[in-house]
Amino acid sequence: MPKLIFIYNANSGRGNAFLDSVHKVLSPQTYDCKLCELTFGIVTENSTWKKFRQEATYEMLFLHKDEFAKTYKSKFGYKFTFPIVLVEGANGLEVVITTEELNSLQTVNALIQLVKERMD
Repeated sequence: MPKLIFIYNANSGRGNAFLDSVHKVLSPQTYDCKLCELTFGIVTENSTWKKFRQEATYEMLFLHKDEFAKTYKSKFGYKFTFPIVLVEGANGLEVVITTEELNSLQTVNALIQLVKERMD
């Protein structure tokens, strides 16, 4: 079964999470991770997204860009922009939702619909 990999345009760690939350509040128009914006509020996961994630029939992995680089850099020579959604299958990593597509989404429901369309 293919695995969806959601990669945030943010680095991991509590300090980075705090700074990202502050950025979302103080300057949301310049915040550069639409995936974070859609799936998380200021502190907690969006309830609509959480329900979708828990009910999905396919495996999902969520990584920050530094975690992705550490986990996949040695395996694959791919260079991606972030945020992005990939699928890991027998042929390696393939783009499911591009950075541009993610950045154009306005609601978590639009993201959920796009994931469902691409995975069906």
